[in-house]
Amino acid sequence: MSDEKKKCGLYMRVSTEDQAREGFSLPEQRERLETFCKFKGYEIVDYYEDAGISAKTGNYRPEFERLKNDIKAKKINTIVALKLDRITRSIYDWENLMTFLDENGAYLDCVNDEINTTSANGKMISRLLMSVSQNEIERTSERTKVGLAGAIKCGHIPHIAPLGYKHEDKKLVIDYSTKDVVVRIFDLYYNGYSYQKISNLFNNEKVLGKGNWRDSTIVTILENEIYKGDFVHGKRTKHPTYYENVVEPIVSKEMWEDCQVQKKKNSRSYKRTLTYLYLQKLKCPRCGRILGGKATTKKNGSTYFYYYCNDCKIEFKEKVINDYFSQFISELVEYDSVVNQFFLPMIKQKFDEPKEQLEKEIKEQNNKLERIKKAYINGVFELKEYNEEKKIVEKAISELESKLDTTDCVEELRFTPKDILLKRDIDFINKIKLDKEYQERTKTWKDYTRQEQAELIMKYVDDIELFLVGNDVVVKQINFRESICKPCQELFDKGYIDTTKPAIFGNVLGNIRFSNYLAEEEVCEIIMRLRQYYDVGYTEATYYVEKQVFYFNFKEDNSAIVRVFPLKDYYKLDPDNKMKTYEFGIIYIREEDKFQMQEIDTAFDYIPNETNNSVIYTKDNTPISVGVKPVKFCEGDTE
Repeated sequence: MSDEKKKCGLYMRVSTEDQAREGFSLPEQRERLETFCKFKGYEIVDYYEDAGISAKTGNYRPEFERLKNDIKAKKINTIVALKLDRITRSIYDWENLMTFLDENGAYLDCVNDEINTTSANGKMISRLLMSVSQNEIERTSERTKVGLAGAIKCGHIPHIAPLGYKHEDKKLVIDYSTKDVVVRIFDLYYNGYSYQKISNLFNNEKVLGKGNWRDSTIVTILENEIYKGDFVHGKRTKHPTYYENVVEPIVSKEMWEDCQVQKKKNSRSYKRTLTYLYLQKLKCPRCGRILGGKATTKKNGSTYFYYYCNDCKIEFKEKVINDYFSQFISELVEYDSVVNQFFLPMIKQKFDEPKEQLEKEIKEQNNKLERIKKAYINGVFELKEYNEEKKIVEKAISELESKLDTTDCVEELRFTPKDILLKRDIDFINKIKLDKEYQERTKTWKDYTRQEQAELIMKYVDDIELFLVGNDVVVKQINFRESICKPCQELFDKGYIDTTKPAIFGNVLGNIRFSNYLAEEEVCEIIMRLRQYYDVGYTEATYYVEKQVFYFNFKEDNSAIVRVFPLKDYYKLDPDNKMKTYEFGIIYIREEDKFQMQEIDTAFDYIPNETNNSVIYTKDNTPISVGVKPVKFCEGDTE
């Protein structure tokens, strides 16, 4: 073969990191290979250049494939490259290449590496060099991964910023001009809107000035972990890496997870033409499939709703669920009021835009508006394009300014957990003392439209378990959403929210509002604040654990118990209920006690402010100064 004319193909490859690390540009490789061939007396037949491609296994290199095809066609018989790692850095690929060269009577020559593939020793040396090269690429890969992981943990996300975020100082931060669009998408989907319905709504409203919203866009947003503060690197690879809490979240993790659960439950098989209260909440007690809904309308105009399973031929009236659900309705409506009035403002305080950030964003949008004006003056924009861009920016500025106003208003509403307990106590007293006004202001289940009832169930109920008794469908239990009920349970455990419990008072059976243990100072503060509105009384009672009965000296003057609470933390002191008696505090209101403020609206729209330092905490009646704070957002803020 040594006398055979060497017809060469010059192979050059460069990746971005090669150029940065070693300066292996394609022109430099070409010049050095041509000089080498001239020295060796090789005939150059063609040039093969792969730019920006690494030598990892699996990477497709079109020019290298063309080179191999030319070897098969006998156009060339020798590959000339600068170094062995220009060909490959994989031992596996190298063995395949040597087999290929042997089968086609071809050779490899390298300028910087003494490679001779015609002898056994030469092949052994090439394998050793290849092992070193593969080790280098694996070490480089490890260093890159470690550096990338560190950067991601610091908020440097190696992707285009998704809607609701932007890059600032190389970090992914919230874009307050578009954040609320993302929040709205999650809220709409959580409350029963489909992808298509959301995209149609956004197109009709021209959200962000766009009319090309697609259901696929909505799906991508809902599935993106970044919105709960997490990031998945290599999501489409076999071994993705999950990073938690790397950026500031736009929605809570609970909301994100709930939307994923809802997504699994959604089915295109069931189309709504009427409002079904328990849509996607019911499964067939036999086969487990989500039940469909249907309705019949009688001549008198009354509509009757049914749920059914086609496969199992099971059908039953909605009334079966309604009858069982009725025992939870008043509590659910009351809880929804607490969520809207307190939890949402408290969440808003936690996640809402800081005032300084909003002011900074408004300034950036105004600068953007100036740039658009200058671009139009300089002829970059046509008048139509200028007006469209100007309208989008002006709308963003208007929304940001509205949020800034809301932030000023919300600063008056720094709710504490004690405020929740206090407001519920006042509501209970108002129901007794100002019944007419209370009924006028309170929305009950019967006041809800069917659509509102369905939305409330969608919001709070995870699913409803059914079982069969003979051929009759019976409700086993209702499972409420953990992410909604969990905050309430946590507040109850800490003594900041009440629940209604049955109790025996001597020989009288009734229900009481019960809350868990609170420190005496906190109890005294609540009593003092209540007395700004009503002259509430305080007494104590003994509870006999074995008999589960209250005995206390309570005057027969038509007094009403507002709330009962333990004076010690008996959950910790007596976990096995071995104590004979517990001591409870009781807040009550007498029949003659009237609302003490001049404006009745104050009882419903405000709560007494925290008492000042000059007031001594006491359970006895003490004159105090009156101060209140609002319990509602500015007009339109609770939408």
